[in-house]
Amino acid sequence: MYGALWRVLPGPAWLRIIFLLILLALVLFALIEWVFPFVDQFVAPQDVTVTE
Repeated sequence: MYGALWRVLPGPAWLRIIFLLILLALVLFALIEWVFPFVDQFVAPQDVTVTE
């Protein structure tokens, strides 16, 4: 998969690295902004109390 992504990106190696870093930042942003809050409503933590 990574090899195919590397071959699809245009330009020299330094430009491909920049594209990959931007793509990684966009994926992380999308996960934090939309995916994790959506999943959080289904995976609510349990109320746990620890007593001694």
